[in-house]
Amino acid sequence: MRIALLSDVHGNLPALEAVLDDLPAVDAVVCAGDVVGYNPWPSECVERIRAVSDVVVRGNHDAAVETPSTFEANQMAKAGIEFAAENLSAEQRTWLRELPESETFADDSFLLVHSHPTIRGKYVFPSEFPTLRRHLDDYRGIVVGHTHIQHSALIDGRLILNPGSVGQPRDSDARAAYAVLDTEAHDVDCRRVEYDINRVIDKVEDVGLPAKIGTRLLDGS
Repeated sequence: MRIALLSDVHGNLPALEAVLDDLPAVDAVVCAGDVVGYNPWPSECVERIRAVSDVVVRGNHDAAVETPSTFEANQMAKAGIEFAAENLSAEQRTWLRELPESETFADDSFLLVHSHPTIRGKYVFPSEFPTLRRHLDDYRGIVVGHTHIQHSALIDGRLILNPGSVGQPRDSDARAAYAVLDTEAHDVDCRRVEYDINRVIDKVEDVGLPAKIGTRLLDGS
């Protein structure tokens, strides 16, 4: 089985469209959360993810749509959440709110979370991947998001993977990130796709969001 793994779309429709156009033939699409936040297409991204995904978990920005004050210390993030809250339909907000925090896929052999299996909101950077091994006795691997850093590792036969961020990479590579998992080969193809970042910058300005939401995309920060 070949499974497309997406995460951290963050309302960036041009990046999501580029990733979906780039997708090879897959048997399923899995999303590790944060469909909304920051960028100016929350409603459109929710609809695209709902249409293509077989499994989705809730990210911290998805949850914060109901409580934008969560990001009081990060005004740029708060602005994106408030924009999402204003532009999502009631039905879309309900869908985000009812997403699970964790799921399994590939016949329950892989675990899917947004941040960490037991510590919600914790950033698990590549150097910390070995700490996830103790959570995987019942699984062949785990997919996480949240850090926006694309990385995979095989630890004691368990695959630990962050597919990176579709809509806001933070690993100094401006291209949209995703991955394709081959469950039979127990192997992953980490992929990058160029997209029209200037389209995002222009839209951010048009809707009155903080300019840095768009310009930071230019250097993958």
